[in-house]
Amino acid sequence: MLRALARALVLDAGASAHLSALAAPDPVRPSETEVAPDVHQLLDAWVDSPAYVRNRRFDVLAANKRARALAPMYEPGHNLALDMFLAPEVRRLLPDWPEIAAQTAAALRAEADPRDPRTARLVAELEADDGFRALWARHDAQPSRDELKRFAHPVAGELVLRRQALTVGGAEQQVIIVYQAAPGSPSEAALARLL
Repeated sequence: MLRALARALVLDAGASAHLSALAAPDPVRPSETEVAPDVHQLLDAWVDSPAYVRNRRFDVLAANKRARALAPMYEPGHNLALDMFLAPEVRRLLPDWPEIAAQTAAALRAEADPRDPRTARLVAELEADDGFRALWARHDAQPSRDELKRFAHPVAGELVLRRQALTVGGAEQQVIIVYQAAPGSPSEAALARLL
């Protein structure tokens, strides 16, 4: 029935998945905040690539040194959505901020559990920002995608990095985000200047 409703409403894949999640019973989930030691080891092994783990509410749970050097918002304990909309330094760091902010709101809607009281508190806090409120009202639901992202880093300069989003096996509420520079590119040289 949900598939028929999604077809009738002409929903894309992200919005269809969001509709299914809303209709599903509240699942019993493993801890979404404890990052397994082998995942920490994996992050640390990516010495040339910024990498961090976030949950589906966009709380940063773990990050390697290069990710923390790339942006303060990748420090464990930060919430990426809050930083995206409420931290002025993030707007300066991301030249394509309007597009990335829209993607963040759509990904938060697609990935976060709307029945979770912590998600409701997060959305309420974000709605203090007019830009977030307007984007949230659009009801776009699109999970994080693998794509290019530009940074204007105050030390390293301009970086163009490919973002990959990987679900952690056995901890499906956690996502590893890894940024990679094209081999031999100016961004690869800029990344090397971060540490």
